Amino acid sequence: MNDGVESVIGDEAALAARLLDEIAQARADAREDPFGNPVLRVTLWLTRRMDRGELDVEAACGLVRRLGREALRQRAGRLAAYVGLDGDGEAAFATLAGRLAESAAGAADPLAAYREAVERLRFAAVFTAHPTFGMSRRLAHALAAQASGEAGGEAVIGDEALSFRPDGRITLQDEFEQARYAVRHARDAIDRLNAALLRAAQSLSPERWQDLAPRPVILASWVGCDTDGRTDIGWWDTLRYRLESKQGQFARILEKLPAVPATAAVRELVGTALAAVERQLALAPPITTQPALPALQAFALALVNEREAALPEASRLIAALDEAIGLSSDDDTRMALCLVRAGCVAHGVSIALPHFRLNASQLHNAMRGVIPLDEEPTQPAQRRAFLSAVNGLLAKVAPIAVDFGALAAERASATRMLMTIAQIVKHVDGTKAVRFLVAETETGYTLLCALWLASRFGIADRVEISPLFETEDALEQGPRIIDEALRSPHFRAYLKRHGRFCVQFGYSDSGRYIGQVAATFWIERLRIRICELLRRYDLSEVELVIFDTHGESAGRGAHPASLADRLAYLEPAWARAAFARAGLRSVRETSFQGSDGYLMFGTPLLAAATIGRIAEAVLVPVAEEVADPIYDEPDFATEFFQTVREEMTALVDDSGYAALIGTFGPSLLDKTGSRPAARQSDAGGPTRIRHPRELRAIPNNAILQQLGWLANSVHGIGQAAARAPDLFNAMRERSDRFDRAYRLAEHALAASDLDVLRAYLDSLDPGSWFDRARRTLREGRRDELLAVGEALSRLDLAPSLRSLFWRLSSDALKLKAAAPDVPEMPARLVALHALRLAAMHGIWLRASHIPDFRPHAGITREVLVERLLRLDVPACLALLADIFPLRPDPTIGLDFGEPPGPRETGTYEALHRDVIAPMQALFELLREISGAIQHEIGAFG
Repeated sequence: MNDGVESVIGDEAALAARLLDEIAQARADAREDPFGNPVLRVTLWLTRRMDRGELDVEAACGLVRRLGREALRQRAGRLAAYVGLDGDGEAAFATLAGRLAESAAGAADPLAAYREAVERLRFAAVFTAHPTFGMSRRLAHALAAQASGEAGGEAVIGDEALSFRPDGRITLQDEFEQARYAVRHARDAIDRLNAALLRAAQSLSPERWQDLAPRPVILASWVGCDTDGRTDIGWWDTLRYRLESKQGQFARILEKLPAVPATAAVRELVGTALAAVERQLALAPPITTQPALPALQAFALALVNEREAALPEASRLIAALDEAIGLSSDDDTRMALCLVRAGCVAHGVSIALPHFRLNASQLHNAMRGVIPLDEEPTQPAQRRAFLSAVNGLLAKVAPIAVDFGALAAERASATRMLMTIAQIVKHVDGTKAVRFLVAETETGYTLLCALWLASRFGIADRVEISPLFETEDALEQGPRIIDEALRSPHFRAYLKRHGRFCVQFGYSDSGRYIGQVAATFWIERLRIRICELLRRYDLSEVELVIFDTHGESAGRGAHPASLADRLAYLEPAWARAAFARAGLRSVRETSFQGSDGYLMFGTPLLAAATIGRIAEAVLVPVAEEVADPIYDEPDFATEFFQTVREEMTALVDDSGYAALIGTFGPSLLDKTGSRPAARQSDAGGPTRIRHPRELRAIPNNAILQQLGWLANSVHGIGQAAARAPDLFNAMRERSDRFDRAYRLAEHALAASDLDVLRAYLDSLDPGSWFDRARRTLREGRRDELLAVGEALSRLDLAPSLRSLFWRLSSDALKLKAAAPDVPEMPARLVALHALRLAAMHGIWLRASHIPDFRPHAGITREVLVERLLRLDVPACLALLADIFPLRPDPTIGLDFGEPPGPRETGTYEALHRDVIAPMQALFELLREISGAIQHEIGAFG
C-alpha cells in the first residue's frame, strides 16, 4: 500500500475513495492473515496520518460528512421504496375502494355491507415520543423531501456545514410539535383514503352514500401523556397538550369547510369553540414548570367556565355537520363535509386520540392505602390474596367526584393520572374512550387495580385499560395474567360494556431480552392464547385491539424490507386466519416513533403512501386457511425459537455483555429525547452498567448499532440453525412466516461485523496497547501507549470481554455454516467505525498528558483518566478547565487591604492547546460519526 496521502488532503472524494480502498485491501489481506484485524489496521493507518498532520480533525469531519451524505441519499431512496412511493397514491386508494365496493355489490343491501367494511375501525397509527429523535428537525424535513423528490432536500444534505447530530436540546414541546406536524399530514392522507371510499359508495348508492362516515384508519398519540419512567410531565402539561390537539382539530375543520352558505352554522360553532380553547390555552401554565397554585386555579376555572363553549365532545358538531350535508346541493360540498364528519366521528374534537401510559408499580403503590398487604403482588404465594382483595373492593366501589383542587393535591402518580383522565373526559374531549396503557404488567391484579381506580373516579366506561407485555416473564406468563383478570366478573362485565379488550406488545424490551426473532414467535403465540381465552370466557363478541409498540429499527422489531412486510410481520396471515376462524374481530395498532417514525409522514406524498399500505394490509380480507409449513412443524419452531431465547438470555446475563454496552457505549450517543438525563454516580460521571436492565431498551439497541454487532436481532440464530440446518434452510425457502423473520435478522447482520466489534473490544484490552508499545517507532508514543494500557488494566475488562467475543463468534460461525449467504457490512460503514476508533484512541493518547493534580472535588487524576476511557469527555474537560484554568486569576494585582495570600499565578495555555482542545474536537468528531452511522443503519435504536 502507498502511505502517501498528501496529494489528496483537501479532496474529500479522493480521500473517501482511498479510505474505502484501504478497507478493501485490509479485508482481502485478512483472508491470508487470520491473526490480524483489518479494522484495527485501517484505524492505525488513520492514526498515523493524524499524527503526521496529514489528516487533521477538520479534514476527518469533512470525510465523515461525505460518507454520511451518501448514506443519507441512500436512506431517502430506501424510505421511498419502503412505503411504496413509486405508485400513484390516488389510484391505489381508488383501486382498494373499488375492490371493497365490488365485494359488497352482491349483498342484499350493498350499501349496508359496504358500510360494515368501511365504518369498522381496523387500524390506528400511534405517534409516540420514544427517545429516538436522533436527527435534527431540519435534517428530518430534508430527508423526507429528498425521498419525495421535492426541491430543498438536496440543498440541506449537500450543505458543507451539515451535521448528523440531533438538535442540541430536545424538549417535550419539540416532540409534540414534530408529532403534530406528522399527524397533520397523516390526517390529510386519511381524508384522501376516505374520499376514495365515499366515491366508491356513490357507485353503490347515489342517494345514500353521504350517510357513511368511513373510519378504517385513525390516529392516536401518547406525546405528553406518557409518564412511564419520568416525573417531569405535570398534569397541567398533559391538559395543555390535549387542548392543543383540540385546537388543531378545530383549526383543521375551518380550513377544510367549503365557504358556502350551507356551512355557516358549522363554521360559527367551530369558530366559537376555537376561540374558547385559545382562551383556555392562554391561561395554561408553561410546559414542564411547577406553577403556583393561583395559576393552576385560573387554568382550572378557564377549563370549567369555557367548557360548553369549547365543545367538550363531538355530538353537537356532528349534528351540525349532518344538517349542513342535508342543506348542500352539490356533491363536492357534500364530499368535503362528509370528510370533516368522518374525522370527527373517528377522532372526536381532537386531532389525534390520547394514549396514557404508566408503570404497573405505580398502580400497585396507589392501592397500598386500600389494600394493606405488605408483600409484592407479583410474588406467587401472594397472588391469590391480592386478587381476592381487589375483587372485594370492586364489588362495592362507588364513584366519587373529582375536581381540579383534588387533582392538584394528589401525590400518588397513578391516582393523579386517572383523575387527569377524568377531567379530560369531562372538560376537554369525552367523545372517545381514553387508552390507559400499563407497562410491565405481570399479574392480573394490576388490571383490576386500574379498573378499581377508574370506577372510583366514575370513568370506567371511558377508559380502555391495556396491559403491556414486553418482559421475558410477561411474554411467558401473559396467558395466566389475562386469565387472572378474566376470572373477575367485574373485569368481564367491564369488557362487555366496552366491547373491546386492548393489549399491547413491546418489541424493544422483549427483543433485547429474548432476541427479536424469538420475541415475534412468543408474541404470536400469546395472541393465539388470548383468542382462546376470550372464547373460553364467552367473550367472543369483544373486539381485540392489539397495539404493537416496536419502532422503525430491526432492533425494535420493525421489519426492514418494506412497510407491507412490517405489517405482515407484526400480524402474520396465519394468526389473522385463526381469529377469522374463531369469529373474533381484531383491530391493529402500530407505533411510529420519533424522527424515524415521523419520516413516513414527513410529506403529503409519504403520508399518502404510508396510509395506502396500511389500508391495503387491513382492508383486504385474509383467507381463513393459510398454508405455511412452519405451522406444520411445531416441534422445529418451538425448539428453534426456544434456543434463540435461551442463547439471548444467557448473553444478557454475561458480565462481558454489560461491559460491552456499558463501558463507553452510552457516551457514544447524543441525547435523543426529552427524558431526564441518565443517572450519575455519587462521585460524578456515568454509572457503571452492571446489567443491561439498567439501560433503557432504545439506548441499549443504539449502543449495539454503534459497536457494530446487533446482538438483540442476530444472536442465538446460529445455535438454533445448527441443530437442524437442512430444516432451517427448507423453512427459509418454503415458509413465508419463517423467512420474513429470518430476513429481519439478515438485515441486522448487514450492519454487523465481528472485526468491527473485535476492534472495539481490543481497544479495551491493555494487551493490545502493550503490543503497540513494544513495536512503536514514534518518539514519545511508547509512554502514551503504556499509560493507556496501564489505565485499562485497572478497569480489568479484558477477560470478560474476551469470553463474550468467543460466545458471539461461536454463534455467528454456526450461522455462517448453516447459511453461507450471510451479508457483509458495507465498506462505508466500516470506514465510519475505523474513523471513530481513531478519534477514540486519539482522546485516550492525549489523556496520558494530563498532569497530576491534588484531588479536586473528590476526583483524582486516576479517576479522571478512567472516566475518559469511558468517554465521559465533556464533564472531564470541564473539570480539567477548572483545575487548569486558561486565564490567570483575575484577583492578581488587586489591593484587598491585606498582605496577599497564595495565588495560582500560572496559566495552562499549552495544556489547553495540546491536550484539552484536541480532545474536545475529537469527541465532537466521534459524536458526528455516531449520527452518520445511524443513517447507514436507517434508524436509531
